[in-house]
Amino acid sequence: MNYFERLKDIREDKDFSQKDIAELLNTTRQQVSKWETGAQKMGVDKYIKLAKLYNVSLDYLLGLIDTPRKLK
Repeated sequence: MNYFERLKDIREDKDFSQKDIAELLNTTRQQVSKWETGAQKMGVDKYIKLAKLYNVSLDYLLGLIDTPRKLK
Protein backbone atom coordinates (compact mmCIF):
# COMPACT_ATOMS: atom_id res chain seq x y z
CA MET A 1 0.00 0.00 0.00
CA ASN A 2 1.31 3.44 -0.88
CA TYR A 3 1.51 6.04 1.86
CA PHE A 4 -1.11 8.20 0.14
CA GLU A 5 -3.55 5.28 -0.08
CA ARG A 6 -3.18 4.89 3.68
CA LEU A 7 -4.31 8.51 4.11
CA LYS A 8 -7.60 7.69 2.42
CA ASP A 9 -8.06 4.30 4.09
CA ILE A 10 -7.55 5.56 7.61
CA ARG A 11 -9.75 8.61 6.98
CA GLU A 12 -12.57 6.37 5.80
CA ASP A 13 -12.02 3.89 8.67
CA LYS A 14 -12.42 6.76 11.14
CA ASP A 15 -15.56 8.00 9.34
CA PHE A 16 -14.19 11.39 8.34
CA SER A 17 -15.01 13.06 5.04
CA GLN A 18 -12.46 14.87 2.92
CA LYS A 19 -14.27 18.06 3.92
CA ASP A 20 -13.77 17.26 7.62
CA ILE A 21 -10.05 16.80 7.09
CA ALA A 22 -9.80 19.91 4.95
CA GLU A 23 -11.36 21.99 7.71
CA LEU A 24 -9.01 20.53 10.32
CA LEU A 25 -5.96 21.22 8.16
CA ASN A 26 -7.20 24.62 6.99
CA THR A 27 -7.23 23.69 3.31
CA THR A 28 -9.71 22.61 0.63
CA ARG A 29 -11.37 19.27 -0.03
CA GLN A 30 -9.69 19.29 -3.45
CA GLN A 31 -6.27 19.54 -1.79
CA VAL A 32 -7.07 16.58 0.46
CA SER A 33 -8.05 14.62 -2.63
CA LYS A 34 -4.68 15.42 -4.25
CA TRP A 35 -2.84 14.16 -1.17
CA GLU A 36 -4.90 10.96 -1.11
CA THR A 37 -4.21 10.21 -4.77
CA GLY A 38 -0.51 11.04 -4.55
CA ALA A 39 -0.84 13.96 -6.96
CA GLN A 40 0.77 16.25 -4.37
CA LYS A 41 2.84 15.80 -1.24
CA MET A 42 1.63 16.85 2.19
CA GLY A 43 3.78 18.74 4.69
CA VAL A 44 5.01 17.13 7.89
CA ASP A 45 2.99 19.57 10.03
CA LYS A 46 -0.20 18.20 8.52
CA TYR A 47 0.94 14.60 9.02
CA ILE A 48 1.49 15.37 12.69
CA LYS A 49 -2.04 16.76 13.03
CA LEU A 50 -3.50 13.68 11.33
CA ALA A 51 -1.44 11.30 13.47
CA LYS A 52 -2.83 12.98 16.59
CA LEU A 53 -6.39 12.96 15.22
CA TYR A 54 -6.24 9.27 14.27
CA ASN A 55 -4.11 8.34 17.30
CA VAL A 56 -1.55 6.48 15.19
CA SER A 57 2.21 6.79 14.82
CA LEU A 58 3.74 8.71 11.95
CA ASP A 59 5.59 5.64 10.71
CA TYR A 60 2.23 3.89 10.22
CA LEU A 61 0.64 6.92 8.58
CA LEU A 62 3.61 7.20 6.21
CA GLY A 63 3.43 3.52 5.28
CA LEU A 64 6.75 2.57 6.87
CA ILE A 65 5.06 -0.11 9.00
CA ASP A 66 1.86 -2.03 8.37
CA THR A 67 0.61 -2.44 11.93
CA PRO A 68 -0.73 0.74 13.52
CA ARG A 69 0.83 1.87 16.76
CA LYS A 70 -1.11 4.16 19.03
CA LEU A 71 0.39 7.40 20.27
CA LYS A 72 1.26 7.63 23.94
